[in-house]
Amino acid sequence: MTPRQVVEAWVDRFNAGDVDGLAALYHEDAVNHQVVQAPVEGRAAIRAMFVRELAEADMVCVVEAIHEAGDVCALEWRDPLGLRGCGFFTVRESRIAFQRGYWDRLSFLTMHGLPIA
Repeated sequence: MTPRQVVEAWVDRFNAGDVDGLAALYHEDAVNHQVVQAPVEGRAAIRAMFVRELAEADMVCVVEAIHEAGDVCALEWRDPLGLRGCGFFTVRESRIAFQRGYWDRLSFLTMHGLPIA
């Protein structure tokens, strides 16, 4: 798969709540760093993060744009509640090696009625 196809598959699996399918898109030693949280290292830990977070809130990723440049894709997204963000995916050998996401955690917690720590 091209980097763009990997990101498109990521969006489909994220929206379906398919944690096993999401985890399969990552390299065994991948890193997922949502800048509002500590980096998560390794496919198993990334899978556990998705299990936890998808159980916590009903999340939907609506694609605004995907920009591909070599092995990096930038995903601009929004959700139905109005939150917006972007993610950067480094894809090697058809799997995500590194992901970094930027979004407003306070707005997310407020929109989903979650406690603010």
